[in-house]
Amino acid sequence: MMSPNITLTQYLIEQRRRFPQATGSFNSVILAVALACKALSRKVAYGALAGLHGPAGAVNVQGETQHQLDVLANETFVHCLRWGGYVRGMLSEEMDDPWLSSASEDTGDYLLALDPLDGSSNIDVNLSVGSIFSVLRAPDGARPACADDFLQPGHRQVAAGYALYGPSTMFVLTVGHGTHGFTLNPELGEFLLTHPDLSVPEETHEFAINASNSRFWEPPIRRYVEECLAGKNGPRQKDFNMRWIASMVADAHRILTRGGVFMYPRDTRDPSRPGRLRLLYECNPVGMLIEQAGGRASTGEGPILQVAPLAPHQRIGFVFGSKGEVERIERYHREKPDEREPDTPLFNMRGLFRSLV
Repeated sequence: MMSPNITLTQYLIEQRRRFPQATGSFNSVILAVALACKALSRKVAYGALAGLHGPAGAVNVQGETQHQLDVLANETFVHCLRWGGYVRGMLSEEMDDPWLSSASEDTGDYLLALDPLDGSSNIDVNLSVGSIFSVLRAPDGARPACADDFLQPGHRQVAAGYALYGPSTMFVLTVGHGTHGFTLNPELGEFLLTHPDLSVPEETHEFAINASNSRFWEPPIRRYVEECLAGKNGPRQKDFNMRWIASMVADAHRILTRGGVFMYPRDTRDPSRPGRLRLLYECNPVGMLIEQAGGRASTGEGPILQVAPLAPHQRIGFVFGSKGEVERIERYHREKPDEREPDTPLFNMRGLFRSLV
C-alpha cells in the first residue's frame, strides 16, 4: 500500500527501487509529460481570457479542424519532451508524421504516442478536456526511430496515462502495477497521490454512447443498448442511465471511479473507417489503464491490447469499462442472430432505434 499524498516524483522513485536495473530515463519521460500537463492546465483554466478559443485555421491529418488549444497542446508536449533526449520519437494526433530524433541528437530509450488535447470540441463550451499518452520502448540499438517503430500492440506499453483538466487537474497513470490518480496542488505545483489503486466497479447501471449514430450501429451494439434502455421490464431487469460527454478522458475517468461501459463501436457510416478512435494514442493507453484497474478493454469482439497496429493513425472500434458488461458485448458479437434473446416490445417496429418503414 502506498501512502496518500506522496508526490508523483516520490511515487516514481518508489517504483524505480523495485527495478534496480532502471536507468532513471523512464522517470524523466513521465515527469516531462506531467510538466506539459501542468502547463496546459493553466492555459485551459484561463479559458477565453487566454485568447486561445476558436479554430486555428488548419486541419489535422485526421481531416478534423484544429482548435488553437490543439496546436498549443501539441507544441507544449514537443517542447517538454525534446529537451533531455529521453524519447526517440513522438507520434501525435496533431502531426501528420511522427517527430523523430536525428542522428545528431541524444538517443532516448522510449517512444511517446499522444493525443495532446482530447475532447477539444468541448473547449468553447467550458467542459472537461484532457491529454492521453502512451509510452513504448524504442528499438534496441542507437539508430534513429522510424514511424514503423510505433506499430506495437498495446500489451507492449510500459506506461500509459491521461491528464483531466476539470474542476481539479488530475494525472492518472499506470506503469504496469495498478492505476493511480494524482491531483494537482496548484499552490505546490505538484501532483499528489489522492486516488491510489483505482478499481473499476464490477456492477454498473450506466453506459456511454453517442446515440445519434444509432442508425449505423451493428446488431450486437443495437441489441446491448436496447436491452439497457428496456430497464427493469427488459432482459437486464434493472434500469440504466446513459451518459455521454464527448471527451473520452472524462468518460474514462467516470468509469474508473464509479463503473460503467463506454462504447464507440465500429459502425457502417463510413466503410473505409473501421472505427472512430485512434488505436495507438487513444485506445491503447486508455485500455491499459482500464485493465490495470480490473476492467476490460475491447474492440467489441476481443482484447484491444492484442491488436497489431497497421498504421500510425489507425482507427478502430473501442468498448471498455466494467468487465462483465464488456464481456457481454463480446458475447453478443459471437452469437448468431437466431441465438439472441427475443426483442423487447419497447423496441419493435416503433421503437426508439428502429425504422418505421
